[in-house]
Amino acid sequence: MELLTQIEEHIKTHRMAPTRFGREAVGDPKLVFQLREGREPRRRTIIRILDYLNDAEGETVCAR
Repeated sequence: MELLTQIEEHIKTHRMAPTRFGREAVGDPKLVFQLREGREPRRRTIIRILDYLNDAEGETVCAR
């Protein structure tokens, strides 16, 4: 699944503002907006985003 698609799903599922996602995931509130406009994140940024998404998924599973 494409990274931006995963982010959009997470934002929708968790009713989260795009700025909050960017701030929590990588410390950049403009991240999602820039990705939507075609920004290509560096490898380290991708890893941080995926780690954030995986951590959030683990919390969701544990909360059930």
